[in-house]
Amino acid sequence: MSADVLHVLCAGAVQGLVKALQTRFFDETGANLDTRFGAVGAMKEALLGGAPCDVMIVTDAMVRALQADAMLRADSLAPLGRVRTGIAVRAGEPVPDVSTPDALKARLLAAGAVFFPDPERATAGIHFASVLDRLGVRDALAPRLRTFPNGATSMRELAADNTPGAIGCTQITEILYTPGIALAGALPAAFELATVYSAALSVRARQPGLAQHFVDLLAGEETRAMRAAGGFEFE
Repeated sequence: MSADVLHVLCAGAVQGLVKALQTRFFDETGANLDTRFGAVGAMKEALLGGAPCDVMIVTDAMVRALQADAMLRADSLAPLGRVRTGIAVRAGEPVPDVSTPDALKARLLAAGAVFFPDPERATAGIHFASVLDRLGVRDALAPRLRTFPNGATSMRELAADNTPGAIGCTQITEILYTPGIALAGALPAAFELATVYSAALSVRARQPGLAQHFVDLLAGEETRAMRAAGGFEFE
């Protein structure tokens, strides 16, 4: 008899955590994860489009909105922690000062390429596009902007790119979980974006018991240290 399968729709910011727990979940339950990762907007579209889903992991605000729309179970909200948005460089390259708006502006203008996620559907991408506007550098950087469907892809592309001085921006969890990438720092306080991510069960969950077990594992005290090491913060 084949193993049970749990279907998970997950924001890219939580991809590293889900992958890190996949083997443990199988060892505890005998169930496999069928995971789909991407920008939060894309995950919402997948859910609304009828994609198989037992567990949804996106921003807390989106989870609550989908609960209000009776797409996710109202009794299953489980916050995982808060994730800030940061600046990345390739591992081994000088780590720039990005702690102030002026320092970030100067480093962006000096960048050979700037990698970030979808500015229309990804949480970090939407925010970073607004930061470029507020700094007044978006037009100057337009030929050097490199956007991808999600933060994980944008960071992998940055790691593989050879453009001198290339940098990127996405959620800190995605930076820390990407080989070949180093965290320069969070966005300056004036531009800070700290996003709470939460998990919840779909109202269409075919494996509600398994789904709740996985949510408890994701958000439980026993994985708190793992989440903290991966870039999650707590109140």
